[in-house]
Amino acid sequence: MVLEVALIDVQPGREDDFAAAYAQARPILATTPGCRSVRMTRGIESPSRFVLLVDWDSVAAHQDNFRASERFGQWRGMVGPYFAAPPVVEHFADVPA
Repeated sequence: MVLEVALIDVQPGREDDFAAAYAQARPILATTPGCRSVRMTRGIESPSRFVLLVDWDSVAAHQDNFRASERFGQWRGMVGPYFAAPPVVEHFADVPA
């Protein structure tokens, strides 16, 4: 399993609109094959910064089943208008204890 972390900076003053758009768009992402969970958090010190956390079966599940599909266009069309800049997206794997 891999964790996708996306740092999303939203245009100041449009945070509530972004949150509402995310609520509408979330099912597009959450029902993608290979997606295990989706969580969005919002900055306390920086309220225009959001962090999207998505657990995927693999990087390929994210890339092939979401990014390369029409789902990504639908998702981006709903949440993208609120971005102040393109999100910074990386994948992470757990470190064995």
